[in-house]
Amino acid sequence: MVTQLGWNLLAVVLGVVLALTAGCDRRTASRGDGRINVVCTTGMVADLVTRVGGDRVAVTCLMGEGVDPHLYKASPGDMRLLENADLIFYNGLHLEGRMGEVLETLGRRQTVVAVAEGIDAAKLLVDHDQGGQPDPHIWFDVMLWMKAAERVRGALITHDPESAATYERNAAEYLARLTALHEEVAREVVSIPAESRVLVTAHDAFGYFGRAYGIEVRAVQGMSTDSEASLKDINDLVDLLCARRIKAVFIESSVSAKSVEALVEGCRARGHEVVIGGELFSDAMGAPGTPEGTYEGMVRANVSLIVGALR
Repeated sequence: MVTQLGWNLLAVVLGVVLALTAGCDRRTASRGDGRINVVCTTGMVADLVTRVGGDRVAVTCLMGEGVDPHLYKASPGDMRLLENADLIFYNGLHLEGRMGEVLETLGRRQTVVAVAEGIDAAKLLVDHDQGGQPDPHIWFDVMLWMKAAERVRGALITHDPESAATYERNAAEYLARLTALHEEVAREVVSIPAESRVLVTAHDAFGYFGRAYGIEVRAVQGMSTDSEASLKDINDLVDLLCARRIKAVFIESSVSAKSVEALVEGCRARGHEVVIGGELFSDAMGAPGTPEGTYEGMVRANVSLIVGALR
């Protein structure tokens, strides 16, 4: 005969078994088709992992269109996704500023990969106003983003060596496409008259783009949207726009347009008309299912706007 104490002990043991089984079922269900369960922070990283991983990965992106990764905070739902992931990929270089501690903690027990790791430090731009912090917006130099693709390829092979040939093939095909994209961007930008190659945006996300393709880049805010624009910053840019007769400035899909609108008003007050040349994708891509919802489409959309407005 089972005593009351025995029943209580049995109930506890059964509860633990059920809890463990439920946890395994949830984890298995998330990759029941045999694919690797991958969670990525930004759309750019998610697109990169999808291209290299192909049919072997099931990718979830935390930050959708219009989301600022500098200010993003992980929700409880995000945490569940991250904790159940087989692999986690993020940009790194402090782009996901407010998620830094979360990613560091997860990295102690899971495979967490920063795609920016492995890029030669000498090729990184730094913000001297922020103590030499590296610029995280590496995807705007297509050649640097190719290094990120190689990093993803290596991480997937390490995790799933049996599919190494698939990752090698996918990466080789994608790298060839990115090489062609880099050449296309260079051709388009050089069509802008040299004196007009000045790109003015809301925050300093296009430094790598400017360096790679020969266009001067100015911004109201710094590399992180956590920084604030001062009245002096705005007035200095108004001086530049008026003196050089720059005719277009640009807003960004993931950043408030107020600072750029202030530039337009400042120039108008001085008798110089500046238009908003369009909305660029900076820290977030477009909506899924649209051309701008892919890395290649985002780059082409930005270049088309910039060239059209400045040329």
